[in-house]
Amino acid sequence: MKKSLDVTWESNMKFSANIDNHEIIIDAGLDNGGNDEGPRPKSFMMLALAGCTGMDVISILKKMREDVSYFNIKIDADLNDEHPKKFLAMKVIYEFKGNNLDREKVEKAVNLSIDKYCGVNANYKDAMKMEYEIKLL
Repeated sequence: MKKSLDVTWESNMKFSANIDNHEIIIDAGLDNGGNDEGPRPKSFMMLALAGCTGMDVISILKKMREDVSYFNIKIDADLNDEHPKKFLAMKVIYEFKGNNLDREKVEKAVNLSIDKYCGVNANYKDAMKMEYEIKLL
């Protein structure tokens, strides 16, 4: 399997890409020479993780017939201070609300995503410290 992506420089620090037929803009902030017309690249790395694991978890919980009414993923990340500024650690916090959610099933769904299905997480685990937390609200 192969994936390809084209990213085009638009102006200044702004780049555009068409991803799965959706136009995406990446830009730097005003303090780094950009015009703040889009998110920064590292934010997309966090988004990729949240989207990957989130889709896994909700799919698994639907198959388990769990009645989820709210699902949110928060990611806290630590970066080093010198260049290249890279992620040192990420903590993924899964928040759930629902009608009589079974904690064991929720934990199983999250663990399946972390350990088996989420390719983004698998890549990140090799590159940095990863932590996870589950909250039933």
